Amino acid sequence: MGFALSSGVTGLQAHQKMLDIAGHNLANINTTAFKSSRIVFSEILAETIKKASQPSTNVGGTNPQQMGSGVSVSGITPNMSQGNLISTGNPLDLAVEGEGYFVVNDGDQNMYSRAGSFAVDANSFLVDPATGYRVQRIGATGESDGFQVAGINDIQVPYDVAIPAQGTSLLKVAGNLSADAVLDTPQAQKIGSNITYTTGGSTLATSTTTIENLDQFTGTVGSGVITISGYLPEGTYFSNPMSVPAGTEMGDLIDAINIELAASASGATAELVNGQIRVTDTETGVSYTDLSLSYADGSSTLETPAYFEVLTAGGDEVKNVNITIYDSLGGKHAFSGAFVRTDTTNEWDFLLSSVSGDVYNIDMDERRISGITFDTNGALNTIPANANFQITWVQDPSTEQTVEVQMGTAGKWDGLTQFSGSSTAVAKEQDGYESGKLTSVSVNNGGVLVGAFSNGMKKDVATLQVALFQNSQGLENVGGGYFISSANSGSAVATQALIGGAGTIHGSSLEKSNADVATEFVNMIQAQSGFQANARTITVANDILRELTNLIR
Repeated sequence: MGFALSSGVTGLQAHQKMLDIAGHNLANINTTAFKSSRIVFSEILAETIKKASQPSTNVGGTNPQQMGSGVSVSGITPNMSQGNLISTGNPLDLAVEGEGYFVVNDGDQNMYSRAGSFAVDANSFLVDPATGYRVQRIGATGESDGFQVAGINDIQVPYDVAIPAQGTSLLKVAGNLSADAVLDTPQAQKIGSNITYTTGGSTLATSTTTIENLDQFTGTVGSGVITISGYLPEGTYFSNPMSVPAGTEMGDLIDAINIELAASASGATAELVNGQIRVTDTETGVSYTDLSLSYADGSSTLETPAYFEVLTAGGDEVKNVNITIYDSLGGKHAFSGAFVRTDTTNEWDFLLSSVSGDVYNIDMDERRISGITFDTNGALNTIPANANFQITWVQDPSTEQTVEVQMGTAGKWDGLTQFSGSSTAVAKEQDGYESGKLTSVSVNNGGVLVGAFSNGMKKDVATLQVALFQNSQGLENVGGGYFISSANSGSAVATQALIGGAGTIHGSSLEKSNADVATEFVNMIQAQSGFQANARTITVANDILRELTNLIR
């Protein structure tokens, strides 16, 4: 009778635990990334009443006689399978699809979780807002931009940090330059000073305006000299000083320029138009006309053009391109360039036509990339050795900004090409930008936090650390959706999403509980049935014991 009672008691206890686990699973049916558990029963070691015997010559063998002692809980095993993913719309809600755990630190130790409901705290750290534990990163992502601190794995989301401006250093051009197209009207090259000369504050200078009366002139006329230099249409260089005594008029300067241009076999004429000095070629076609003025005098200054803009590029086929570039302080400048087909077969030049803003200087010899050639298959053949432009800005006149022009790969068609038909070349990309602040973050499938900035740039801010375990069922649950490693889970292997067997990270998503309502209802019914059956065993054994005690009455 004692066996029946003790077995019944163990059965009640075991099925009560089974009911407790089912109830716990159901209670967490909507807990983010909750992992359900299941109970496993095993028989308690039986008491041997009689051992087994071997067969003999005359009689057979006998089986052992054993009495069971009941049931015990041999294990409570977590179900670490994937829960369904749901979309939340919050970019910092994260879910792992596949293997791996997010890593957070409580200040003393790392803990691991599948629940990725994260936020940014007042100190710009990415945390679990329910506990304040800081999310951990891996690798050096974001360190070079100052978003993360080397040696510290806490992730910072720098909403309070501005990224500095970056001056344009690379300009990419691509597209076709026509091998046979001809402009409807061949162009004669025209250039104009990037300064408009005025007098009296707003009145445009004319040919009779004296130089000392220009708004761009300061000081007293003394022994000033304007050096006139440049290139004639055919490419011949010239340079000549012009004395500026009192009473020298703008018309005198124009005349001096025309004297130099008269040496040209092709012909070009200078004039003053709306306060600007302009030079126009007499003939159409490819031209190297350019002009530079400088002024020297110990007692006065005269503002001279930083460069002459190419108002119209001369040539039978010209393709103009435009793009916005940036100086080192993030200032925007409208860049205009022109591809000009030269008189040499399969050869083009690329010249800097104009740049808006406070240009201090563009040297005549640094504004034209000559000798861009193509082979007979239309592929880029020759890329000039110094394929760049040099620009100096007023805010930093001692430093030239070099803008490299990337045209593609020689022998390939991945940049500029030359086929028959229309010219379609464009300036498609440049690497400069103005300063900006972080406005939003998102997470890609590789677990990289990507920051979007107010200047339109996107930069990688940090890479989420993902932990893998040899035996994830061996993790120890410490509550709050967190686990720590145990003796049987193995140590955490730090990696990132999509590497080393780690799963994919989904932004704006959370993992649901993997507890199944139908399964838990069945488990509760089984627990109830088992509990009732064991209670009945105890009841029957108790009735028999009562009858036994009644024998002596």
